[in-house]
Amino acid sequence: MTGPPAPTPCTLPLVEVRVTELDRACLPAAGAVFDRLLALDPAQVVVDLSRCRHIDAAAIGLLLEVHRRLARTAGVLTIRNPNPRIRRILHTARLDQVLPIVTDPPSSAPGTPATGQEPASAQPALVAHGRASVATSQ
Repeated sequence: MTGPPAPTPCTLPLVEVRVTELDRACLPAAGAVFDRLLALDPAQVVVDLSRCRHIDAAAIGLLLEVHRRLARTAGVLTIRNPNPRIRRILHTARLDQVLPIVTDPPSSAPGTPATGQEPASAQPALVAHGRASVATSQ
C-alpha cells in the first residue's frame, strides 16, 4: 500500500522587495522578512532600493548573507535602482563586484501604464514594503 504522493516543492521565479530603510535599527525586521522570503526558494530576489535613503554596514552584511543563502540554491540576488549616494556606498563596499546592481530606464515601453507601475500580471507574488511588512499581490 502506498501513501499519498510527496508534495512537490514550490519555487517562485521572482520575489521583489522594496526597501525604504535598511540599517541597524530595522535589521531584525528586515532579516525576518528575508528569512520568510528565502523559505519560498525563489530563483531570483530583487531588492529595489529606489526609495531607500540610508544603508549602513549592518545592512550590507544582511545583503551579503541573503546572497550567500541564495547562491547555495543557485538563486540570484539583484539590487535595483539605488540612488547615487547608495550606489557609491555599495561601490565602496565592493558589493557591486559581488551582486548585480541594475538601474531601470524610465518606463516608455508600449503597453506600460502611465503610472510607471507594472501590470498586475507582471508583479511578483510577494512584495515587502517599508520596514519589512509583507503584503501579497495577486
